Amino acid sequence: MKRLSRVLTPSYLPAIIAAVVVLAAGILADNQNQVVDEARQRARVAEQLNPIRSKLEANVNGNIQLVRGLIGTLVTEPAMDQQRFAALSRSVFTERSQLRSIAAAPDLIVSLVYPLEDNRRALGLDYRKNEAQRAAVMRVKDTGQMVLAGPVDLVQGGKGLIGRFPVSIDAGGGSNRFWGIISAIIDVDRLYRDSGLSSDELGVDVAIAGRDGTGSQGAVFYGDPKIFRDAPVAMTVLLPGGSWHIAAVPKGGWPTTAGNAWLIRGLIVIGGLMIILPMVLTGRLLSERQGNIRALRHGKAQLQELSHRLKIALDSSQIGIWELDVASRKLLWDDRTKELYGQKASLRQAYDDWKDALHPDDLDRAEREFAEALESGLAYSSDFRIRLPDGGTRHIRANGSFYVGADGHRKIVGVNWDVTADFETRETLFEAKRTAEAHSAELEAARHRMEFNALHDPLTGLPNRRFLDQVLVDRDRNFTPGAKLSIFHMDLDRFKQINDTLGHAAGDEILRHAAELLRSNADEKDFVARIGGDEFVLVRQDGGIEPDARLASRIIEAMSVPVRYKDQECRIGVSIGIAAQSQASEELSHVLVNADIALYEAKRRGRNRHEIFTGELKTAVFKTKQTADEILRGLEHNEFIAHFQPQFCPRSLDIIGVEALARWDHPTKGLIGPHTFLKTAEDINVVAAIDQAILEQALFQIYRWEASGIHIPKVSVNLSYARLHDENLIDRLEQLQIPAGRLSFELLESISFDESDMTVLSNIRRIKELGIDIEIDDFGTGYASIVSLLKLTPRRLKIDRQLVLPILKSPAEKRLVGSIIDIGTSLGIEVIAEGVETLEHAAILQELGCHGLQGYAFARPMSANDLATFAFERRWLAA
Repeated sequence: MKRLSRVLTPSYLPAIIAAVVVLAAGILADNQNQVVDEARQRARVAEQLNPIRSKLEANVNGNIQLVRGLIGTLVTEPAMDQQRFAALSRSVFTERSQLRSIAAAPDLIVSLVYPLEDNRRALGLDYRKNEAQRAAVMRVKDTGQMVLAGPVDLVQGGKGLIGRFPVSIDAGGGSNRFWGIISAIIDVDRLYRDSGLSSDELGVDVAIAGRDGTGSQGAVFYGDPKIFRDAPVAMTVLLPGGSWHIAAVPKGGWPTTAGNAWLIRGLIVIGGLMIILPMVLTGRLLSERQGNIRALRHGKAQLQELSHRLKIALDSSQIGIWELDVASRKLLWDDRTKELYGQKASLRQAYDDWKDALHPDDLDRAEREFAEALESGLAYSSDFRIRLPDGGTRHIRANGSFYVGADGHRKIVGVNWDVTADFETRETLFEAKRTAEAHSAELEAARHRMEFNALHDPLTGLPNRRFLDQVLVDRDRNFTPGAKLSIFHMDLDRFKQINDTLGHAAGDEILRHAAELLRSNADEKDFVARIGGDEFVLVRQDGGIEPDARLASRIIEAMSVPVRYKDQECRIGVSIGIAAQSQASEELSHVLVNADIALYEAKRRGRNRHEIFTGELKTAVFKTKQTADEILRGLEHNEFIAHFQPQFCPRSLDIIGVEALARWDHPTKGLIGPHTFLKTAEDINVVAAIDQAILEQALFQIYRWEASGIHIPKVSVNLSYARLHDENLIDRLEQLQIPAGRLSFELLESISFDESDMTVLSNIRRIKELGIDIEIDDFGTGYASIVSLLKLTPRRLKIDRQLVLPILKSPAEKRLVGSIIDIGTSLGIEVIAEGVETLEHAAILQELGCHGLQGYAFARPMSANDLATFAFERRWLAA
């Protein structure tokens, strides 16, 4: 806005008016140039379009006249035959015409055509019976006028104009008789070419409308219809019986700007600048002159105001001003300076006035600093103390600068101000700084303690997982660069039992004991850390397979020695996984992962041992992980399905139930049994999900078999240890439609039924309340006892196949199985034998009083559909 206001001054007003006038004249000139150019363009288009229009009219009318000449001959020879018709037509076709074919139809039946070879099919065509052409032909007959139709698509290919001419012959007595019609086809492509529409030199785009001679109201049959909407140059092509409307625009459309537009505009701009620039320069000079006058006036006012402000500032700032003549040593003080020095009486106005006021302790330094400034001629600056007449002391800060006065003498002028408060504040700050430094030292010591605590385990004093991570990232700070390192990943065995039975204090004592053992067995340069719980890591350099194995054996042996805690003897062990760098550049984080894999393998092989990581071990772990991934994918795609193995009554051989068994319908490996995937499924904690899938399928099949008329009294489904501990198990079961008395849960005998595990006992009780039976599976191989049977009161128990198979040859095993059956019977528990492989097994078990049989002697596990067929046909009886 400020710049705009400067421009809109009287100095620039003539230039602005001239600019407006030049702009208006330029716009008018540019518009007029555009109008002239458009007229010129339209004239050029008309020059090219007019010959095309003339040729179209001449060619079409010429072709019509040729046909009329043939008609004149035909009128004199109405009985003309094909040969004569062909000869006459040939003479017509030799002319420069665009005719393609001619046909004569006496009494509206085509009997003469030329050329005959391509139009033989037209002979005998009765126009009165032809729906496509009858209307046009009858119009020719009724009106007695030639009708020109088209362009139309021709059956022979291409496009053509069809001219139909009525033929009448003399009937005597001055009257005419309708003889028939002549049809002539004009080749449109040749017509376009001969009329100049196909010329490569044509500089316009052409469109033609008026199919069938309908003029401007007709459809566009040549060119782009948009041409008619682009303000074209238009003309009319007159035809026999009608007209066409032809339009043209320059190729690429009308130019939006005249060809010489920028030349004209440039000339307008140059002319305008020649008028305006001198006026602008004149206005600028006038404006600058006025501005200089205003600036001088403003500067004078500012100088007066500045002098006034300086006086006020000096009065309020309490700064004193002094001046010394270097040669005469004459010293002048203003009133404020005298007040600072406590001098109210008149002074000698000499250098000694200042010297006498200096504090004795600062006298030599202050004079030396002043003398150095006089000698160098540089700016003077100094801090010093002065003695006041009343005996007090004041801190003064002095600054000065040299100049040469009007009398030619070298002088120094300066200022003094009281900085006593600043010095007192500085002393206070200095004391605060000493206090802060002491506090900072204390904080630094605390920081070191915090860093130590952050990087060390408070219980054992060993480095923690965070410290280990730093060592793994920056190994060269703790180990020799280029050395190969080994990592021991250790996990205490039986630590949880000690912690749970004797308490956390005992667990802490065990951890401190284990840490001390690791320190004593490791070298000084080895790194030992506790990374959490009962896990430790040892990093050592320059090891090797045999030295690492010896160290691991020493640690395992030392950990095996019992530890006494409050008259209790505690025994622990340790599982160790060892991995070494294959080369010094290998990432230690990868080595730690490898050590963890080896530790997992040591635990899997029985604990209290060490395992060294190898490529084969990694492959095995990879395969286990691959299996785990496939299991998870299989659960997502419902690949785990239920197979069913029937159970039979030993006496009637009726089916008394089925056991639902999990099978994996693998997409590439086919049907897989649980021995292949169950261990991995337990490791990744998805056994419960598999159990749930099998349970839902079993319930579905119960209702499905029942609907098919197949009665299966009971279906047994495995219930894993994990699901038995699930607090939400009962809620999930209550959401299912479980028929009372038709479902049993099989619990492995290997599950320990601890009385203190309230979740397990509560779930078993509530399962029974839902009408679900409890069975003990694999009885005779686990923890179950008579007390367990009395506590659980299962509906039935299943004797493991390992006890059943030997009864054919071992009397002792037979007596043992008989005793189990007797115990179950006495407790009201049904006993089912698994692994019944032969009919001899079945006979012995029946003799011993077994309540149910299950095994390959009767049926293998099968799909739900196969079981339905098996039960319906009672195939086991035939076998």
